[in-house]
Amino acid sequence: MKMLAFKDMPYARPDMDAMKKALAETAEKLRTAAAYEEARAAFFALQELEEHHFTLISLCSVRNTIDTTDDFYDGEMKWIREQSAALIPLRKQYQEALAACPHRAAFEAEFGPQLFRLVDASLKTTDERLMQDIIREGELTNQYQKDSALAVTEFRGEKCNFYGLLKHMESTDRDERKEAFEAWAGLYESISPKLDAQYDELVHLRDGMAKKLGFASYTELAYLQRRRFDYTQEDAAKFRAQIKEVITPAVARIRERQRELLGVDKLRYYDEALLFPEGNADPIGTMEKLVAKAQRMYREMSPETGEFFDFMVDYHLFDLETRPGKRMGGYMTRFPAYKAPFIFSNFNGTSADVDVLTHEAGHAFQGYLAMRSIPVSMLSGSTSEINEIHSMSMEHFAYPWMESFFGENCEKYLTAHLIGALAVLPYMACVDEYQHRVYEKPDMTALERRAVWREIEKAYMPWRDYDGNAFLEGGGFWMQKQHIFLYPFYYIDYALAQMGAFHYYGLMKTDRPKAWADYLRLCRAGGTKGYFDLLKEGGLPNPFEPGTVEACVGHVIREIEERY
Repeated sequence: MKMLAFKDMPYARPDMDAMKKALAETAEKLRTAAAYEEARAAFFALQELEEHHFTLISLCSVRNTIDTTDDFYDGEMKWIREQSAALIPLRKQYQEALAACPHRAAFEAEFGPQLFRLVDASLKTTDERLMQDIIREGELTNQYQKDSALAVTEFRGEKCNFYGLLKHMESTDRDERKEAFEAWAGLYESISPKLDAQYDELVHLRDGMAKKLGFASYTELAYLQRRRFDYTQEDAAKFRAQIKEVITPAVARIRERQRELLGVDKLRYYDEALLFPEGNADPIGTMEKLVAKAQRMYREMSPETGEFFDFMVDYHLFDLETRPGKRMGGYMTRFPAYKAPFIFSNFNGTSADVDVLTHEAGHAFQGYLAMRSIPVSMLSGSTSEINEIHSMSMEHFAYPWMESFFGENCEKYLTAHLIGALAVLPYMACVDEYQHRVYEKPDMTALERRAVWREIEKAYMPWRDYDGNAFLEGGGFWMQKQHIFLYPFYYIDYALAQMGAFHYYGLMKTDRPKAWADYLRLCRAGGTKGYFDLLKEGGLPNPFEPGTVEACVGHVIREIEERY
């Protein structure tokens, strides 16, 4: 398909009838193919149609998140959710035909066993009995996105959303930080009845789907849906224990040092974002200038990254600035028919803006490479535990260019970035344990869930002090993590991936060419292998092995203590 700038990419409703017909016909061809070449041709013909189909859905979704108040794309997403659910029976028939194809061994010989691991897992988690549940889940998550995107409050004469308040929470004026914090917490509290109700329904809905498929809990279903073939809930618990044992005490020492530097009697939540009493390092320049600096950086980093980022700039494959009605957060998605990644974010004038140009660009870089080198679309991307290594490692590979973004405050940024990468790990463990606890007892009330959150939070982040704010002291902080609503059990993945990123960062200090070669090999591998095999492919340690966390973070802790 001819490449176009994002704004010029045409959207039309996906042809669901054509997709239904293609799924049925391809299933029949796979069942009756006399030779592997015939089955292979049918497989790739369907893939081409699916790439066009998904590109239209992705375009619609991106434009919906760019402006959640746009009635057209909101309506289109509702139609897509309903129609996509209706495809479930036919898609399952196709997957059954592929799994039972007489030429399965030939497919595996050419593309590896991971293809059928994915197909077999999908068959266990797909059922037409879930059609209405999936539609309702989409409606609820869409409503959550709208409610959080449209929430605004008055702050010092200015209308601010959640992102607008975050910059004020980094102010050197403690009164301003506290005032912004109270406004931020108040904004969440004001919509908490809606969020509690939405999450309560989501929990029961997901638990019901799992029970319909014969799983003991939604957690079991979610692990299979997230393609966690290589580790268990027990392994995740052991990994969280390593975080609590190794990282929580280190972050507690950093928070105490921060308290001393800020000169406050007790570090409150609204102090945590300010690491330096004279102010944090903010990037220099407008959005356009930051993108231009990123383009120079990627051209100098490697031929591959230069080609990739020039492509992103040439075709305007970004939407970066925060606006009223825009969905919160940031993400990378793909338009496979164009072999094009796309980056969505909410710039707010802080160092997080630069982090987007490294983190999300790491995802996009891997997608750009994989879409051009891996013939099977479903193998071009891996599980999030691997995908987040692509993004988090890129943040560290970008360090030598940070002076162009921060000028004389470069060292402050590097220190803050390392602290942030380490200090967020206990919070990630909180989110993961919270979800395990919630789906273990899906009938908990909203207040009981809040109590569970506060209990977990105190164990992993004992320094956290909300200065008497009743809503947050009661456990309301969990609501600000959209992954809990939108992508259940997708958050510990960041912590697992950070182990790989820290490993690469340690290697960069002594042998940057090897670190880059290992990283590039991992990116090119996409999702062609399982989690543990991909770790080996990238020269990375297994984070579940005892002592791995300490081995990966030890040099980071020492560097932070030297810098801060």
